[in-house]
Amino acid sequence: MFYADVKDRAPVAEYDRGLIWVCMLLLALGLVMVYSSSIAIAEASRGTGYQPTYYLARHAAFLAVSLVLALIVFEVPMRVWQRSALPLFLLGAVLLTLVLIPGVGREVNGSQRWLSLQFVTLQPSEFMKLFVVLYAADYTVRKAAYMHSLRKGFLPLFLVMLAMGGLLLREPDFGAFAVITLIAMGILFLGGMNWRLFAGLFVTLALGFLLLIWTSPYRMQRVVGFMDPWADPYGKGYQLSHALIAFGRGEWLGVGLGGSVEKLFYLPEAHTDFLLAVIAEELGFAGVVAIILLFGWIVVRAFAIGRHAAALERYFPALVAQGIGLWIGVQAIINMGVNMGMLPTKGLTLPLLSFGGSAIAATCCAVAILLRIDWENRQLMRGFTV
Repeated sequence: MFYADVKDRAPVAEYDRGLIWVCMLLLALGLVMVYSSSIAIAEASRGTGYQPTYYLARHAAFLAVSLVLALIVFEVPMRVWQRSALPLFLLGAVLLTLVLIPGVGREVNGSQRWLSLQFVTLQPSEFMKLFVVLYAADYTVRKAAYMHSLRKGFLPLFLVMLAMGGLLLREPDFGAFAVITLIAMGILFLGGMNWRLFAGLFVTLALGFLLLIWTSPYRMQRVVGFMDPWADPYGKGYQLSHALIAFGRGEWLGVGLGGSVEKLFYLPEAHTDFLLAVIAEELGFAGVVAIILLFGWIVVRAFAIGRHAAALERYFPALVAQGIGLWIGVQAIINMGVNMGMLPTKGLTLPLLSFGGSAIAATCCAVAILLRIDWENRQLMRGFTV
């Protein structure tokens, strides 16, 4: 029981304080490392007015807005999120469509993934990950009786996700497409999908991903560069080769905070996609292991909260909690794999750490929903309604 008789014992916390502290620690570490990794590029960029604290100030603003947004999200009951799952998913689809309209969507480095909103830019694919978690969980609960049926259980969601995948690949954003696909698959499996059907789906998707890579020259170049970055260290293997150099320089305890050399215009996207490489160089193997353990804690707690919700017969919150854990875990693994040379580059940020307003806001909202599920679980154990 979460609460004992108040006459005998003091009540335990109504919140998962450990989860809150872990997330706050990652956000604080991200703020420090974004500043450390972006000083050189901020000083050299005319667009920042030569201010070394440019990215620090923007990231701090992103964190402030995201935390306020998370507090608002926490106040929304899960029954409201369930009713809003389809409208939010449709909103995400509209935003992904707007991104592709010339003159509306903003193009950066050959990818059209952003909507310009005066002082900031919005990346709809980041919020779409959260919307997919909510929609897939709601769909799985509604179709629970058909989870063993290909036509009634799997096919409708597959067609919807195929349409979303088409929009993401047009940007192109292969990394977000991979994460969203894995989220939807994972929630279907956790919701009771027939394992034979799931295995067939997994094989089909794997072949589909290989076909997408094979038919796209730039994706094929990324794979070739990933397999042997030293074959073309100044071309296709440039990013990965410098990331590996950063890991090598860090050794066990790192060269010290602020001492990275690779962030000095050698490692592209040092404050976003390759932030972990800078962390490895400055904080060493110990820093990387600490981050892995912190993400592991979040994933374990998300699945534990989901199991508790399922035990209370709250199946939609249970799948949402586990879907959030799956999302954060999968994206962290992919980002770490890219930085360590285990996966080809995907353009995915490290959750809660990397620079990027949309990514930070979407992830903070997801953590707020996870905390809301845990809070409602505890209220129900006390005998209250939620």
